[in-house]
Amino acid sequence: MLQVSLSWLGLGQLAASPWVLLLLAGATWLLARVLTWSYSFYDNCCRLRCFPQPPKRNWFWGHLGLVKSNEEGLRMIEDLGHYFRDVHLWWIGPFYPVLRLVHPKFVAPLLQAPATIVPKDMFFYNFLKPWLGDGLLLSAGDKWSHHRRLLTPAFHFEILKSYVKIFNRSADIMHAKWKRLVSEGSTHLDMFEHISLMTLDSLQKCVFSFDSNCQESPSEYIAAILELSALVVKRNEQVLLYLDFLYNLSPDGRRFRRACELVHNFTDAIIQERRHTLISRGSCDFLKSKTMDFIDVLLLAKDEAGKQLSDEDIRAEADTFMFEGHDTTASGLSWVLFNLAKHPEYQERCRQEVQELLRDREPQEIEWDDLAQLPFLTMCIKESLRLHPPVTVIARRCTQDIVLPDGRVIPKGNNCVLSIFGIHHNPSVWPDPEVYNPLRFDPENIKERSPLAFIPFSAGPR
Repeated sequence: MLQVSLSWLGLGQLAASPWVLLLLAGATWLLARVLTWSYSFYDNCCRLRCFPQPPKRNWFWGHLGLVKSNEEGLRMIEDLGHYFRDVHLWWIGPFYPVLRLVHPKFVAPLLQAPATIVPKDMFFYNFLKPWLGDGLLLSAGDKWSHHRRLLTPAFHFEILKSYVKIFNRSADIMHAKWKRLVSEGSTHLDMFEHISLMTLDSLQKCVFSFDSNCQESPSEYIAAILELSALVVKRNEQVLLYLDFLYNLSPDGRRFRRACELVHNFTDAIIQERRHTLISRGSCDFLKSKTMDFIDVLLLAKDEAGKQLSDEDIRAEADTFMFEGHDTTASGLSWVLFNLAKHPEYQERCRQEVQELLRDREPQEIEWDDLAQLPFLTMCIKESLRLHPPVTVIARRCTQDIVLPDGRVIPKGNNCVLSIFGIHHNPSVWPDPEVYNPLRFDPENIKERSPLAFIPFSAGPR
């Protein structure tokens, strides 16, 4: 039998059995992988030395936990903006570097690059996959492009025009509820809770043509969406539950699955019933009797080859719009009302602008064409979205080296966080960034400003 000398390991002569050779091969492969990773990590660290970084907690945790998911964390980002005004390095633990970009000039190379070169970082988004499937938010590449083309008719102004009446009715319900609560002696309102229900009410009517009366009475479907949204945020703050296996075994994981099943069953039932109705009654005759909603657009959409979306694809897009549409809109509206309440002089000017527009009109309702006739209110909304963007960060992964405007290079393979909140509060872009000043968005004041200085809902290829 072949003898192998292992004296260099102090083991003397051993018979070269297949198991020993396999063990040696495995150890050699593992050692090669460790050495390759170590060299790659060292080389990456060397290339990242050109980027400054705030003081770490310690060598092991890095900057992990320094910025919390609350107002205190946002204040810290605001403070960091006074010292790091373009790009800085952030360490999540000892081995995971992330570049944070907080200046429009420096986010431009990433936001303007093709999605194949700087794709979305799917780490957080993967938590949403069991709920939202492969909708526009989570899909990529050809599938994203294909679905985006098919969904374009849903955003045609002729379809959006008809939704304004729905928004008015939902807002009227909320306003009537507020007046009733005040008459009953209520002195405090949870603004975000009420506005979330109003946006969900509007979306259900626009997406499904379904009126659940959720602003006045409990709705299982609405409760499930709110629960899913809360559970996703909660999971993001619990590192041990990032693994699907552990999360699925946890109480929160079981609640997430039950809520997903309820939401999916609701959407599936609507899709199947609508598909049957469109076939039995004919799409033209049926749509004459109602406002065309999002499900109608998806069911009737066909690509160049005449292929339609599957029921699973339609469910993914409908669920995505219910998730993305209600929370960001509710957050934006809540902050608008908050800022106008804090600045009564701007509030009064907005009120006068609306009253002047609606003078001698009956009923006194905003219509589609009116939206372009409210310049000061528009400025107030934009300034509120600057101060409190509904989407505070977006993540991108570099699949090749990205050259920044000052010549520094983001090495291939690194993840970047584009801090929308940091850009909106960058004092080198917005003087006195913490001050609420709607006149920043006066047409005369935006001429010299980068279009990427204000990106409350993200920008660039998805």
